[in-house]
Amino acid sequence: MRTWWKRTDEARSGEEVDWREAEEFVRLHHAEVPSAGPVEARLREIAAEIEQTGTYTHTLDELTFGARVAWRNSGRCIGRLYWQSLRVRDRREVDTADAIADECVAHLREATNGGRVRPTITVFAPDRPGQRAARIRNDQLIRYAGYERDGEIVGDPAHLDLTREAAALGWEGRGGRFDVLPLLIEVKDHVEMRELPADAILEVPISHPHYPWFGELGLRWHAVPAISNMCLEIGGVCYPAAPFNGWYMGTEIGARNLADTGRYDQLPLIARRLGMDTSSDRTLWRDHTLVELNVAVLHSFAEAGVTMTDHHTEARRFMTHLEKEERSGRVCPADWSWIVPPLSGALTPVFHRYYDDVALRPSFTHHRGL
Repeated sequence: MRTWWKRTDEARSGEEVDWREAEEFVRLHHAEVPSAGPVEARLREIAAEIEQTGTYTHTLDELTFGARVAWRNSGRCIGRLYWQSLRVRDRREVDTADAIADECVAHLREATNGGRVRPTITVFAPDRPGQRAARIRNDQLIRYAGYERDGEIVGDPAHLDLTREAAALGWEGRGGRFDVLPLLIEVKDHVEMRELPADAILEVPISHPHYPWFGELGLRWHAVPAISNMCLEIGGVCYPAAPFNGWYMGTEIGARNLADTGRYDQLPLIARRLGMDTSSDRTLWRDHTLVELNVAVLHSFAEAGVTMTDHHTEARRFMTHLEKEERSGRVCPADWSWIVPPLSGALTPVFHRYYDDVALRPSFTHHRGL
């Protein structure tokens, strides 16, 4: 889709940093942060380091600015209004599986914050020329296992492969619907497994404000959506392990994770318990059931005291963010198909306009093989 980031991670880890990308970033940083000091002096330092080593080292201020702007540039994220609040944990010196796992646990505890979820990123070592840094193979730090048994799937179908990979490394799941997978950390061309302690994982049981039987379904979801398989690219430097999180929008769970036919597919069961007529699509049983499931998710997170936003509120916040970016003279990239919520999209203000779906740097990107 965007040719500038369609590189393989193998190529990125074996190449020298492109000076033009470094210069572009440093000039952006100094333009937006005047206190950064003389830009030409910093550019000379970076040029000398690239000439000597093939790459360069970001200052903490550059890393913090780059991570926050990468969030600001994330065209598929509706929740960017608070991009400047991202807490950046600099862990670039950490490069062993044990230490990375420990820092991921610390990240979850700090981000969970007793339920008042804080946007957080932990940045591990970058790739260097000829040297591949560590990767986290899980797409989020917390994911539920999926087991295939007698032609049926128990748990999350999206993670069948990850579950098999963990099992091959010796992990023994309980066979339940919401078994938390271990972290699979790739270090120096081999993968190591580390389990997450229970006290680092806050989960919310799903109930409904009007239907007591809803709790009997045994549904739950974790509080912190920490994406962990994307590369943070800043000024030509790739940080392939940089887990980051915001907080959930209710529809991510209620209209996707628990509702999609390729995930937990709970709508038919809930519809039957609601007494819905499922004999025809024209009864709109899916629509009615989807609303009730989303009501349950929002209610449950509120009851548990866990930060969550609804799609109407977040859509208005995104429009505020968009207006701020336009007043600042910046392009606000957005992918309409991701920005518009998967429930009642036309009832939200983000539905009724077009966006500039452009690729800006710094960014969070997917690399093949990551």
